[in-house]
Amino acid sequence: MTTAFVLASSDHGPLIVNRLDYNHNFNGDFYGVGAQIMEGGCYDPREVETLKNLLLCRRQHFGDGVVALDAGANIGVHSVEWSRLMRGWGSVIAIEAQERIFYALAGNLVLQNCFNARALHAAISDSVGELSFPEPDYSKSGSFGSFELRPRVGSEFIGQPVDYAKPTITVRQISLDSLELPRVDLIKMDIEGMEAEGLDGAKETIERCKPILYVETIKSDKAAIKAALQGAGYVVLPHGMNVMALH
Repeated sequence: MTTAFVLASSDHGPLIVNRLDYNHNFNGDFYGVGAQIMEGGCYDPREVETLKNLLLCRRQHFGDGVVALDAGANIGVHSVEWSRLMRGWGSVIAIEAQERIFYALAGNLVLQNCFNARALHAAISDSVGELSFPEPDYSKSGSFGSFELRPRVGSEFIGQPVDYAKPTITVRQISLDSLELPRVDLIKMDIEGMEAEGLDGAKETIERCKPILYVETIKSDKAAIKAALQGAGYVVLPHGMNVMALH
């Protein structure tokens, strides 16, 4: 039997990681959350530090009680880092749709005593319901953080074939508005092409709380997302594969 999930030492602390979480780019280089941690000991340190500094900024301007949403949390690197940073003054809600990845996320929050964080097993969209999709084979190599819950034109090949005609798992689908949170300071959204829907489902929360938004746009209509956020009063700045939006 292939050993997929292992406990790895990292700059983020001990983490449950799938050691097979990798794919190759056109240059032959490895990429994937697991690959970064197994090979380099950390995941996107620049991005991690940027978002931690933004949380500190929100505390400075709005006081204790900071709330950060990690939509598409994967195994929880950001969630763990935010939880550790905000002990005593903030909380984290981490949301992940892939069941096996969710188990690792929840395990990492428990392993690092993240008592100010909670994990939700759900898919983020613009409505409440259910979403069915084919589950990848986690015992074989693949960039599981790149897996798209819904097929689209030009869907990314994660390193193994995915047959969307044969869904094998159904997950709860939620909107961020359905959480009815009284305060939200930061929303990080990395949901592989469903970002526009996720933002549509967070309109009331965004209008009311005016959180900082950090949204991956590599698989979404970046221009449309930028225009919508600007229309809501945000300044939108490019940040790698993401946009950072500040009200």
